[in-house]
Amino acid sequence: MTKSLPVVQASADAPSTRAGAEFDRHLAARGVPLKRAETVETLQVNVGKLCNQACKHCHVDAGPKRTEVMTRETAEQVLAAVARFRVRTLDITGGAPELNPSFRYLVAEARRLSAHVIVRHNLTVQFEAQQDDLPEFFRRHEVEVVSSLPYFLEQQTDAQRGQGVFQKSLAALRRLNAHGYGRERSGLLLNLVYNPVGAFLPPAQEAIERDFKRELLTRYGITFNRLYTITNMPIRRFLDYLRRSGNEERYLRKLVEAFNPATVEGLMCRSLVSIDWTGRLYDCDFNQMLGLGVAPELPQTIAEFDPSLFHARRIMTGAHCFGCTAGAGSSCGGAVAAAAG
Repeated sequence: MTKSLPVVQASADAPSTRAGAEFDRHLAARGVPLKRAETVETLQVNVGKLCNQACKHCHVDAGPKRTEVMTRETAEQVLAAVARFRVRTLDITGGAPELNPSFRYLVAEARRLSAHVIVRHNLTVQFEAQQDDLPEFFRRHEVEVVSSLPYFLEQQTDAQRGQGVFQKSLAALRRLNAHGYGRERSGLLLNLVYNPVGAFLPPAQEAIERDFKRELLTRYGITFNRLYTITNMPIRRFLDYLRRSGNEERYLRKLVEAFNPATVEGLMCRSLVSIDWTGRLYDCDFNQMLGLGVAPELPQTIAEFDPSLFHARRIMTGAHCFGCTAGAGSSCGGAVAAAAG
């Protein structure tokens, strides 16, 4: 007998409590209830929504006209938490995080505190004013660079990210390679991110990584370390696209039908806390974009953060959580399990 699938709803403006309850019941019915979070290993900080691009899949709804930018005071609160609690990894995202006036200060101070720093770098920001030295800045501070590249061909990339983005991305990748990024034994990590161009799930991560490595090297002479596949979440701009194209219900059903219980153990919300540009706390970047904060019994801002209070915390869920558990799963570090057979 086939089990009925939960009906999930997504909202562009606010989280759906019903959708979160549906997700929790779906897991429990399959004997894999979402475990409480483990030790916080990563603080992921969104320093604002200002970006030089306006990608069609962007769940942040970032763009050149956005005015939300983290202040130096909030950046200092983030660094105080890194110092006090010896945070292992600081993952900096945006928007284009490099456009925040406190970005370089945040990176340099976090590295001085011995934190591993990841920067979610869109590549084309290198060609903005006063940003052409970014590869050297990254190298000097041994930053791990993670960059989105929808495909190794121009048409697909520009369709998702804007006209001319592909050629600028290639130029930026060559700059990073010239500074040692993505080169064997350099220790400078350059990882790429693949989001599907459309309303479908990403392919197997290892297989498409092989394709990207082969094609980028043979076509353009570019090398990188890893490729992460990330599922497009039904949030903000991508949700708008699903609604305009009449694909919302079909895509949400696809996520539910592709549920893989093996992904639950590796969900990023179990080892990460997300911080928005105002300093508020969330279980993940996707919850942040829906305004779905950490459980109300927990500290709500980075100024109050104490990892001992977040150990084994209750995780807030919503319809988008089906995206993180579909197929091979999805996280800021790519797939989290083998795809369900």
